[in-house]
Amino acid sequence: EVQLQASGGGLVEPGGSLRLSCAASGFTFSNYLMTWTRQAPGKGPEWVATINKDGQYITYADFAKGRFTISRDNAKNMLYLQMNGLKSEDTAVYYCAKPPTRGQGTQVTVSS
Repeated sequence: EVQLQASGGGLVEPGGSLRLSCAASGFTFSNYLMTWTRQAPGKGPEWVATINKDGQYITYADFAKGRFTISRDNAKNMLYLQMNGLKSEDTAVYYCAKPPTRGQGTQVTVSS
């Protein structure tokens, strides 16, 4: 059974940083492309970033470019999202996904 558990969210002031982590299990992590998505209150899911299985190919949503960095550690079955320069509009529940499976999310709130 695929299990994806995101953590590292919290309350941060505008301009601050957070590093999200996702622990993956139940599948051979190193064989799969992974994704971060988010969902803000009252809105639909929004793609954030994708990383291929060996980390050589990475793509970001326009809003994430220059501020967010996706990475992975295949030895630890971990996916990461470093978020800098956070804005209030980044407030959302963030999820890691092995498409199409989405795991449990972590709340990120950006507020002063």
